[in-house]
Amino acid sequence: MLIRIPSLLDADTVRYIRGALEAPDSPWVDGRATAGYHGAEVKQNQQLDEEAPITRELADRVLAATERHPFFISAALPNRAYVPHFNRYSGGMTFGSHIDGAVRVLRSGLKVRTDVSITVFLSEPHEYDGGELRIEDTYGAHEVKLPAGDAILYPATSMHHVVPVTRGVRLASFFWVQSLVRDDSQRALLFELDNTIQRLNATNADNASRRSLVGIYHNLLRVWSET
Repeated sequence: MLIRIPSLLDADTVRYIRGALEAPDSPWVDGRATAGYHGAEVKQNQQLDEEAPITRELADRVLAATERHPFFISAALPNRAYVPHFNRYSGGMTFGSHIDGAVRVLRSGLKVRTDVSITVFLSEPHEYDGGELRIEDTYGAHEVKLPAGDAILYPATSMHHVVPVTRGVRLASFFWVQSLVRDDSQRALLFELDNTIQRLNATNADNASRRSLVGIYHNLLRVWSET
């Protein structure tokens, strides 16, 4: 299930984050520093030093935005999230085909199962050539290049890569969510059901029917969720 989240970050937040990332003293490091053995073979980008205080501040802003975005909550059903990171592509940089690691470990030692991968675009599409996020699923390959502030959610089990950036600079944030519902097909059904309920709410449809659908939603979530 690929889901576009429009305006996950508002314009002011994007402006603030970009200002920090584009500052002359921004602590960029070789992206391979945080890649696994196989990922390092195909990863060519820069990543904001995860130990730098500015990285934590910017990550907190991204996470705060996810907590305020009902569409994101509906799509991801987050249980816990791995700390957002920030990357930079320019001058032909790319990230070859790979599947994200299944488990990430927070500084606290808490493990996060990576059910959902999220990329938040921070550069406008016209500012760079290339840089599409290409995600493969059973229906083929999908290229994603979104306006700044928009995000794409997709199963972390998906093979994906970033097309080489041949002009300009591509800035983005990326992170992972351990969902309350591990199975992608079950999350998709719950997302579709939740959106149907919201559409019915907007039309003032029959109250009893809406209450019944809400009950079905929560009973399915009760059966499928892991806490």
